[in-house]
Amino acid sequence: LKVNEIARWSEDGNKIDSYGILAFSHLRWNFVWQRPQQFLSRFATDHPILFVEEPLYDLPGSGSPRLVLEKVADNIWTACVRLSSSDRHRPDLHEILRRFTREAVEAVNADGSFDQPLLWYYSPMEAAWSLDHFESRGIVYDCMDELSQFRGAPQELVDEEQRLMSRADIVFTGGYELWEKKKKNHANAHFFGCGVEYQHFALAQEKVLPLPEDMSNIPTPIVGWFGVIDERVDYNLLSEAARLRPEISFVLVGPIVKVDPKDLPQAPNLFWLGQRDYKELPSYCRAFDICMMVFALNEATEFINPTKALEYLATGKPVISTAVSDVVRQYSDLLTIVDGPLSFVSAIDSTLRGADTTKIGQGIKLASERSWESTVAQMKSLIAKFIKSEAAQEAHVSAPYIS
Repeated sequence: LKVNEIARWSEDGNKIDSYGILAFSHLRWNFVWQRPQQFLSRFATDHPILFVEEPLYDLPGSGSPRLVLEKVADNIWTACVRLSSSDRHRPDLHEILRRFTREAVEAVNADGSFDQPLLWYYSPMEAAWSLDHFESRGIVYDCMDELSQFRGAPQELVDEEQRLMSRADIVFTGGYELWEKKKKNHANAHFFGCGVEYQHFALAQEKVLPLPEDMSNIPTPIVGWFGVIDERVDYNLLSEAARLRPEISFVLVGPIVKVDPKDLPQAPNLFWLGQRDYKELPSYCRAFDICMMVFALNEATEFINPTKALEYLATGKPVISTAVSDVVRQYSDLLTIVDGPLSFVSAIDSTLRGADTTKIGQGIKLASERSWESTVAQMKSLIAKFIKSEAAQEAHVSAPYIS
């Protein structure tokens, strides 16, 4: 596309908004349903989405690299390059990833929406091979976590994020603390915390909602969690709580990631149920007497803004959480904050004797007002400003295309 063509389109107010979104993510679309899926599935009502997942090194032996392209929803496709483990360090790896990504773009570009897409990054590591290699109308970096502080994060991630920040037109952050940090290095950074699919999680308030079969034999009362189980969980807190209150069941629903399942604390009243589909989560919350956010206070949780906070509030269940900064800042008057095993079990005892119905009602009200749709509408408005600016059009259309 030529610069003057885009300028003409912006004048008549039509095709300037007809574009695809080429998203790069370290998360997989069919993993836990969270921020990337919530946002991009809503952008997909107006924009086709090609969601490029980080490569998967699972082919046997020296199998040839291949592209897996799948339509996962209306207007949404996922692309994943599959390679063998021996391919991780091949010198032409980046070229392979670019070639297959272009094939995916061509396959979904029947109407020209991806001739000049909006680039949307969740992973700085994917920027290492894609940034500056795909012509675009703009670059968004949606920074949902401080990934450099997660277990196993390479030094290259820090370097690539600096490069991505320098090229991005706009930066969104998932946490307020994270925004405070990132805005020092980007003039167009904006905090957009979590939304909630309120009607979905409010189903847990309905007494007629069937309980999951695997919860039927778990003794009550139940203190429950759903979400990824990784280095952000306070395992000592859980272990001690289970020991101190053997009559209470502690149930965790979610995939185990970056920790060895053999290292998880074990007790007769600790239940690790594994991953469940997003649509099933209200049924599990219906079975919980209390929802818990037992995050460890470490580098990996310093900047998080847990999606599950609003989801828990929408269920109408009382919530107990450790003192994660963004949780304390946003929700301390709606849930109970604890600072160790004794504080945790004391809060459980108090809540089971009688939950604070005022807090619960206020939490339900807040959740009902925090839709993902309202956040996406604000994001779209901010994106439109830089897409429609002549300077942004010139910068991205004129950018060198490196094959």
